[in-house]
Amino acid sequence: MLDIQFIRQNQEEIRKAAQAKGLHFDIEKLFKADDERKTLLQEIEELKSLKNDINDLIAQSKTDDERQEVIAKGKEIKAKLEEREPLYLAAKCQFDALMVQVPNIISPDTPLGKSDEENVEVYNSGPGTQFGFTPRNHIEIGKILDILDLERGAKVSGYRGYYLKNDGALLALGIMMYALKKVTEKGYAPMIPPTLVKGFPLFGTGYFKGAEYDPAVDEVYQVATHDKEADGSAAKEEKFLVGTAEPSLLAYYSGEVLDAETLPLRLAGFSQCYRSEIGSYGKDTKGMYRVHEFMKVEQVVLAAADVEEANRLQEEMVSISEEMHKELGLPYRKLQICSGDMSPGKYRAFDIEAWMPGLNRYGETGSASNFLDWQARRLNVKYKDKATGERKYVYMLNNTALPSPRILISILENYQREDGSVVIPEVLRPFVGKSIIEPPKGTEK
Repeated sequence: MLDIQFIRQNQEEIRKAAQAKGLHFDIEKLFKADDERKTLLQEIEELKSLKNDINDLIAQSKTDDERQEVIAKGKEIKAKLEEREPLYLAAKCQFDALMVQVPNIISPDTPLGKSDEENVEVYNSGPGTQFGFTPRNHIEIGKILDILDLERGAKVSGYRGYYLKNDGALLALGIMMYALKKVTEKGYAPMIPPTLVKGFPLFGTGYFKGAEYDPAVDEVYQVATHDKEADGSAAKEEKFLVGTAEPSLLAYYSGEVLDAETLPLRLAGFSQCYRSEIGSYGKDTKGMYRVHEFMKVEQVVLAAADVEEANRLQEEMVSISEEMHKELGLPYRKLQICSGDMSPGKYRAFDIEAWMPGLNRYGETGSASNFLDWQARRLNVKYKDKATGERKYVYMLNNTALPSPRILISILENYQREDGSVVIPEVLRPFVGKSIIEPPKGTEK
C-alpha cells in the first residue's frame, strides 16, 4: 500500500507502473473517492464539534425557551450525524478498496515486459551437466532409489501429494539444515515461525490480492475448523496456512516502532509451506516440481527507508542463494524479473533457476523481492529516524534461501549416475550421513 499523498504527487509514475505490470487501475476514481471521504469526514468532525458545544449552551441557557431551542438544535445535529456517518463509512470502504489496488512503482532498472518470457538473464553459471547416458527425471530416480512415492502420496493427500522416504527424507532435511546454517552464518537470525496465521499477515504482505481473502484468486489455504480463545470462547478470526515464512516473519514487528540502531534486521525462517496452486492448474502435473506443501528457508530484511541500501541488501540475499547453488554444484542462472511478471507490490525482483537435466530445463529455485514500504504500511512497522526523530515506515525485502523440493529435484537429476545411484553434494554429506544414495540391494539398474 502506498501513501495517498505520494500517489497524488507521483500520478504519472503510478500510471506507468500499472501499465507496465499489466494492471487496470483507475487513479481518477481513487482521487474522487478520497475527496468524497475527506469531505464527509470534515462534515462529521464539524458536527461532532457542534454537538460537544450543545451541553455548554444548555448550561448557559437563561430561560426554558432558550434551552428548548438549544435542545432542538442538538437533535438537528444528531440527525445530520446519523445521516452522514453511514455515508462516510461507505466512502471510506470504497477508498480503502481502491487503495489496496494501487501498484508499487518499479525500479529504474526493471526490464519492461508483458510476461515471464521477457525476464532478462543477467547471469548464467555455464552449460548444464553433461552425461554419457540418457538422464532420468527425478520421478524415475525416486522410484529406483525407493526415496519417493507419488502414488501413495496421491492416495493419502490427493492431487500433488507425495512421500519422501528413506534417504530422500534425509536429503531433503539435509538441504534445509545446510541452508539454515548458511544464512545464520551470514548474520540472519534463525526462526521457526507459525505457519497457521490470522488474515492480517497475508493481507499485509500482499498474499491476499484484495482487502480480504478471496478463494477464487488467492493461492492460500483457509482452515475451516475454528479454534477457541484462551477463555474457551469460539475464535472469530479466520485462520490460514502460509505459503512461505515471509508473512509470519514480517508480521513479527507489526504495529511497532523500531529503534533505528537495530536496522537492518536480518531474519531467516524455516517452515513448512502450503500453496493451493489454483492459478497453475494443468501445469507440471507430474512429480515434485509443483506441489501443495513443501519446506523452505526464507530470508527477510527490515531496513531503513533508503532505496540504494535496500537494493544492496536485496543483492546480498541473492548472492547468498547463488553461493549455495555454487557450493551444491548446481548449474543455474539469475533472472531480473520484468514488469509484467511482477506482483503489484514489488519494486524490484530477481529469480534464480537451477538446471534440471531430467526435465531438460531450468526451474525456479529462488525469488528475491524488494517492496520498499509497500508491505510496511499495511503491517504498520516504523522506525524512528536518528537524525530527524521522524517516524518512517521500514523497507521490507524477502528472498528464498532454498526450497526443498526443487533443489532436491536438481540435485537428484544433476548428480545421477547410469546405475541409478546419486552422488550427494559434499556440503550436504555431514547432514545426510553418506556420500552416495544407492538403489536397494537386488534392484540395481
